[in-house]
Amino acid sequence: QVQLVESGGGLAQPGGSLRLSCAASGRIFSIYGMSWYRQAPGKQRELVASITSGGDTKYADSSVKGRFTISRDNAKNTVYLQMNSLNPEDTAVYYCKMGGQYWGQGTQVTVSS
Repeated sequence: QVQLVESGGGLAQPGGSLRLSCAASGRIFSIYGMSWYRQAPGKQRELVASITSGGDTKYADSSVKGRFTISRDNAKNTVYLQMNSLNPEDTAVYYCKMGGQYWGQGTQVTVSS
């Protein structure tokens, strides 16, 4: 049984930083591509960033490129999303995804002064 547990969300001030973590269990983590998605209130879930099993990264939108960094630690079965220069538009529930089908439960990120 696959389990993905996100952590690291919370309240941040504009211009601040947060680092999200997603710990995986139940599958061989290193062979899976991993992704971060987010869903803001009233909006569809959208891809934020992805990382292949080999460590190649891709950012879905120019609004996060240069501010967010996705990384992975296969020894810890964990994928990270470092988020810098946060702004209120980054407020959303952030989800990690393993491969094409496994989702975490989400972690709330709120950016507000």
